[in-house]
Amino acid sequence: MTFIPLPAFNDNYIWVTQATSQQTIWAVDPGDAKVVIEYCQSQQLKLAGILVTHHHKDHTGGVAELTQLYQCPVYGPASLAPQLVTHPVQQGDEVSVADNMFLVLETPGHTLDHLCYFAEPQDSKPLLLCGDTLFRGGCGRLFEGTPAQMLSAMTKLRSLPADTLVFGTHEYTLANYRFAVAIDPNNTKLVEAIEEAESLREEGTPTLPSTIALEIETNPFMRFDRKEVVEGAAKLLKEDMALDAVNSFAQIRRAKDGF
Repeated sequence: MTFIPLPAFNDNYIWVTQATSQQTIWAVDPGDAKVVIEYCQSQQLKLAGILVTHHHKDHTGGVAELTQLYQCPVYGPASLAPQLVTHPVQQGDEVSVADNMFLVLETPGHTLDHLCYFAEPQDSKPLLLCGDTLFRGGCGRLFEGTPAQMLSAMTKLRSLPADTLVFGTHEYTLANYRFAVAIDPNNTKLVEAIEEAESLREEGTPTLPSTIALEIETNPFMRFDRKEVVEGAAKLLKEDMALDAVNSFAQIRRAKDGF
């Protein structure tokens, strides 16, 4: 099972499944209906379903038009039902997408209703559709949730298989890495990742998907329990280093917000 990114707005990716023998696809967080419709028309495909991770407009703006055109089901947070979501889901639910089962993970933090979708297809590596919870090198801003909630989300995602492919929905990688290396300058894995990402962007290629293994090695928000990362954030903020997990995570997030 594979996904391809459809660029939208300034830096969004609408991930869609590759066409199956039935010539249907699924779309994840279609903020712009036009992008999906043009892709379907050019490839002679039909939209079979939609997954939504959270309520922000750049992830939901195209849902109504797409469902009117294709009469397809929409799975997502209960906060969006029944206006946009036809099938509200929660932690532990499963959704069948192109003959693969995706487990629903609740990951409040960026928003209170945020969901991720995780699958372990037989014919490919594990997959994580993570919206704005996890980015390559970063995590979503805490618009509604608390540091404790996002810490819980990072801990939950960090426990997934190391080879899990991570499909975030924004091309924020280089900006995230500028912050990451500022507080974690001696991380050789991070330096290597930066070089790779810069090369990809020079070619006009997306830096996604990432992997859980790469995020554990390079993402400061998954390295919240590494002394050197917390110490780097504290120095940036000109604060004393936090000593517990929640405050350490909050310190890293504050440092990124002001970077």
